[in-house]
Amino acid sequence: MKKHTGVFIVLLIAGLDVAAAEKPRKIDFVKEIQPIFEYNCVGCHREGFANESGGGYQMDIKELAFKGRREGTAIEPGDHEGSTVWEFMTLPEDDELVMPPKTKSQKVTKEEIELVALWIDQGATWPEGLQLKPKKRIVKGADEDRIVEAVHAKIMATHKQITEAGMKPYKKRIVDTLVDYEMVPIKGGTFVMGSPANEAGRSDDEGPQRKVKVSPFWMGKYELTWNEYHKFMYYQKKKAEEDSDGWWLEEVATPTKPYVNMDFGMGTGTHPAICMTHHAANKYCQWLSAKTGHFYRLPTEAEWEYAARAGTTTAYSWGQEGDEGTLNAKTWNQNNVFDPITFETRYREVGKLKPNPWGLYDIHGNVAEWTLDGYAPYKASKEVLVNPWVKGTKPYPHVSRGGSFHVQMPLSKLRSAARIFSTPDWKQQDPQLPKSIWYLTDATFQGMRLVRPLEIPSKEEMKAYWNNGVEYDTPID
Repeated sequence: MKKHTGVFIVLLIAGLDVAAAEKPRKIDFVKEIQPIFEYNCVGCHREGFANESGGGYQMDIKELAFKGRREGTAIEPGDHEGSTVWEFMTLPEDDELVMPPKTKSQKVTKEEIELVALWIDQGATWPEGLQLKPKKRIVKGADEDRIVEAVHAKIMATHKQITEAGMKPYKKRIVDTLVDYEMVPIKGGTFVMGSPANEAGRSDDEGPQRKVKVSPFWMGKYELTWNEYHKFMYYQKKKAEEDSDGWWLEEVATPTKPYVNMDFGMGTGTHPAICMTHHAANKYCQWLSAKTGHFYRLPTEAEWEYAARAGTTTAYSWGQEGDEGTLNAKTWNQNNVFDPITFETRYREVGKLKPNPWGLYDIHGNVAEWTLDGYAPYKASKEVLVNPWVKGTKPYPHVSRGGSFHVQMPLSKLRSAARIFSTPDWKQQDPQLPKSIWYLTDATFQGMRLVRPLEIPSKEEMKAYWNNGVEYDTPID
């Protein structure tokens, strides 16, 4: 009897565990529902405005929000389908009752509507005495000017004039973290960009070669690691007074929570961060600039190749040797990163192999690195090009450099002049509609490296560097 009782108890506990796992989480009104109502509804449906533009219905006070004015109950705890608030949010955009109305530039998302429905079904808890206030959502464009202005002001306030001769390597800690990053000075100069026609493994898009002049900058000693990127990826914005500089600094866009494990089991910590979109890489640079008071961005394609070559004209920064033995000794590539336990190839921790002549680690291989440029064929030039940058005008393609460990990368892609470019396939498995502007589910080989130019750009230039303007796969009105 005791034996059967024990089995029954085990089964009961197991059943409770399954039930607990299947039970939806409790929705937090203040953190999740209040912002939806304040951004989308309360502007019209509040005291003094309800009769004028809100049809007589108030949503700023609990009792009035629940009662409503129209036929049916506005918020019926336990029954979202019987709640007109939910119903009006789901109406077609051209319906006169849709909330918010079609004249509003911001719309509630499918995820927000689902949160409201779940909140209602869970009893529609609303803290007593809490009155909602209308808030204006940060609008892309106009408010981005204020954000950039605040970051620019912080950078200029802490800036100390340095000459090229005075540039030195430095290590800096991200504010409010225990994470450091290191930068290496790269003196300005002129080089021949692209590869000669007789270089082994060359692609046609690596020419014609052009002379390019590059201004001095610092570059990340290592590829950006998960230790660094996670601070941005899971950043909790601090409260600050609206319209203060501190408030705008906190409004730099940060990623949504990832929907899968973005390192795909290959390792975090000092392994290179991967799978960020070009937009996400730009926003990391803006966020780090706001945190540190130094201006950071992605390298241009010219800066990247100049730094990778490190004064050389050969296929690789160590010479012409592109044989498998040399590449296995000097780079992490598809042939030397096989994991016998998982039978998979995976990246390695940064800085484990020797650096190039200018002190940059993993510039060849490990993970590919974003550049600032949109992809375009090279054009012949008799003039020396000064700090060229091709700003992308479409979501794809953008240029990535350095090759990687990935099995789809030919070893020739590890050369200094080799180029690859982004495609929609890099998001093929993304289940979201529209697809994420932050994550590349299929680009497990794609990472990034920082640049800090010696000369601080203007506010207008900063905005252009940090906002590619084509982050959505399909146009958003």
